[in-house]
Amino acid sequence: MLLNPNQREKLDPSNDALFYEQPRFVTHVDEGFIQQLTDLYRDRLKPNSRIFDMMSSWVSHLPDDVQFEHVEGHGLNAAELARNSRLDHYFVQNLNLDPKLPLPDRSFDAVLNTVSVQYVQYPEAIFTEIHRVLKPGGIAIISFSNRMFYQKAIAAWRDGSERDRVELVKNYFKAIPGFSQPEVIVKQSQTPPVLQLFGMSGGDPFYAVIATRVDS
Repeated sequence: MLLNPNQREKLDPSNDALFYEQPRFVTHVDEGFIQQLTDLYRDRLKPNSRIFDMMSSWVSHLPDDVQFEHVEGHGLNAAELARNSRLDHYFVQNLNLDPKLPLPDRSFDAVLNTVSVQYVQYPEAIFTEIHRVLKPGGIAIISFSNRMFYQKAIAAWRDGSERDRVELVKNYFKAIPGFSQPEVIVKQSQTPPVLQLFGMSGGDPFYAVIATRVDS
């Protein structure tokens, strides 16, 4: 097994749906991180392709100047998803209770997961599903920083360093046959100008682990 039972544990073991019952119309990373992510999407996502935004919220950070054929959203709060103007359709599902996605095989050109992978208790099942719904040659982009809802992150994430977390996500991909060797992008987000005026430096670190479906 990729993780042992203790590594999957959360400090708050209650149903995740209860924690996310109230909408949070905020961003969980800074503007520098968001810009890095949007730039990455602009570079790696093909126009007029089909996108699955897994564990999304009220914003997807997709570039405004790129149009997609279809953007499917998923999350735990319907009000947040309904506010997301980039989504053509969405569904609510607790993947820690039911990891099986209600999506056809080979139906998406890209699967995105933004600052949420730390909450996945059964990554073997989830990354198997990511592989299943991707078209051959499709790309999966898992992005994260050092922020989290600590009580809802799994122990393997909480207890590791930032470097350990990168290796963890790489291993999630490596555990599933049919993915390419994971690519890692690490950048330091830029401090917003308003904070620079007060002499503050250093934004949220930006991490992305990327792989493609290489089998047929």
